[in-house]
Amino acid sequence: MDETDAGWERRLAAAWAAIDDYEPDAFVRLIDGLAAELPPTSAVARFERAGARDSTGHPDLAVPLYRAALDSGLAAERRRRAVIQLASSLRNLGNPHEALAMLAAELDGDADALTGAVRAFLALTLADAGREREGLAVALTALSEYLPRYNRSVARYAQQLTTDLDI
Repeated sequence: MDETDAGWERRLAAAWAAIDDYEPDAFVRLIDGLAAELPPTSAVARFERAGARDSTGHPDLAVPLYRAALDSGLAAERRRRAVIQLASSLRNLGNPHEALAMLAAELDGDADALTGAVRAFLALTLADAGREREGLAVALTALSEYLPRYNRSVARYAQQLTTDLDI
């Protein structure tokens, strides 16, 4: 059985939509209050608490909560979001190599609505790791899928950027 219901999800979505209306500490308290409505071992609660801290400038506090959420069996879209957000936090904290491994593994799975986000954060992480050319190739490859024209050309140029590189 799901640990959340449609009403809780609506209240959560409303809180996230209004994040800019809150001071950072107040927003964290709001999300913590919603999370407290779920079971104490809830992976969803841990993920949402991590996201609140991350989004208010505390990736250092978010990382252990993201890890706990993933270890607790976070599933479906939230699991993928947690991987992206954890990797982003690790990158921001100066650990691009762990972030690279996580994001590369995410690209090995099936494509979905978050694949572009995985690629965007992978491109940023490659740049932070001193692999800007590869990052540009990843970004251009992702972009090529959304262009109304020149898709094949941009994809080929991206491939040429990495001809002798292993990404």
